[in-house]
Amino acid sequence: MSRTIVILHLIIAVLFCRSELFAGVPWEHGDLRVAAGGRYFCHDDGTRFFWMGDTGWLLPERLDRDEAVEYLDGVAEAGFNVVQVQTVNGVPATNVYGCSSHPSGYDFSDVDRDGDNGYWRHMDFIVDRAAERGIYIGMVCIWGGLVKSGKMNEAEACSYGRFLAGRYKDKPNIIWIIGGDIRGDVKTEVWEALAQSIKEVDGRHLMSFHPFGRTSSIEWFHDAAWLDFNMFQSGHRRYDQTRGDGDDRAQASQAEDNWRYVEAALAMSPLKPVIDAEPSYEEIPQGLHDPSEPWWKAPDVRRYAYWSVISGAAGHTYGHSSVMQMKKDEPVGAYGAVKTWREGMKDPGYNQMKYLRRLMEMLPYDELIPDQEIVAGENGERYERVVAARGRDWMILYTYTNRRFMVNLDKIKGDKKRAWWYDVTDGTILYAGDYTGGVAGFHYAGVPEGAGNDRVLIITDADAGYISDSSIPAR
Repeated sequence: MSRTIVILHLIIAVLFCRSELFAGVPWEHGDLRVAAGGRYFCHDDGTRFFWMGDTGWLLPERLDRDEAVEYLDGVAEAGFNVVQVQTVNGVPATNVYGCSSHPSGYDFSDVDRDGDNGYWRHMDFIVDRAAERGIYIGMVCIWGGLVKSGKMNEAEACSYGRFLAGRYKDKPNIIWIIGGDIRGDVKTEVWEALAQSIKEVDGRHLMSFHPFGRTSSIEWFHDAAWLDFNMFQSGHRRYDQTRGDGDDRAQASQAEDNWRYVEAALAMSPLKPVIDAEPSYEEIPQGLHDPSEPWWKAPDVRRYAYWSVISGAAGHTYGHSSVMQMKKDEPVGAYGAVKTWREGMKDPGYNQMKYLRRLMEMLPYDELIPDQEIVAGENGERYERVVAARGRDWMILYTYTNRRFMVNLDKIKGDKKRAWWYDVTDGTILYAGDYTGGVAGFHYAGVPEGAGNDRVLIITDADAGYISDSSIPAR
């Protein structure tokens, strides 16, 4: 065989492998956009997109190329389709190769002078490897504290925004995120300049604003033309850790009750999708800064996820303390973290988010109506609250404590209703009986009552067919 034919065969093999790698990516259905109705995301052809995000804030700075690929493989395996990153966490920021994000300040004409290890070439690599795995990169353009401390002014924001948009406007997997753990009334003019300069160059990709803990973008930017969807940060504090001073002006009811932020956002006009972009992280101290406090665990991160989505959010972003900071072998990381990022990716909460996505994608969730009247009689408060929603011929109810609750079965169509328990820890479905209507009481007998013994009750018209009949025991 001639050398030319061998080379040709190698090229064909590489192209075949590349086409296989890119098979099934979400943007095969077109760009991401806000769906008709304003509450969810879809692609140009109408295919639904459920946001299931991981938090990888320091990915661009702390991981090398091999580590980044390893991380993204784990992200895809765990069922995430979005990763939120801090594009720069300093001015300048420095990557693992020692290369600067701002080698000439806000003059970006020569940013690639460091070659493949350069800060932005490395960022390109991460974006492209994420794309191969069907993962969107939610690019928080610059962390809020940097802007607050004067590291970027309006003119510099315009320069930076045009640079970012020009570099990434043709990438299929970009979501722009303005802000970064900051109130929108701090340096508002800089955030407006950054957002508008990006949108002037790149009108293709969606954009939002990541706010300070226990605040929402609806407070400042809901009507901004550049804001396509809202984000809130329900934050890392317990009900009893409300400060009510300084930047933290939240009340106790706005603490762990992240469903309240969803309700507030969906009451706005025009209607826009909403995401809890930063709930309490798995394996981080309650209150964030004192490692002697109890730490948030898998049941807590599940509660935040199911509360927000069943209340009408367009998806959810999860976070793990060790993963978001990409902790390596140093004895103790930020916020008392002791696990490495690899160990964090093995934790239960990290690997249970895919079951939320699986649940929603098995149902026509774009018709979801949050409806607390499904819960008949008295509902609980705080951890005892059962959160409920319905479609035309289905309903779902999430209980965090497995306390017995009553359900109005007549809230959906169908002469006969069929019920299942959905295990949020492993995605298994257990048939729970057939019902004719009226009000019925439910309690999952497989686990005792108590915080963290959470389950989802699914009830459908018996003829709906959303769940396979193989889940029903033979009679």
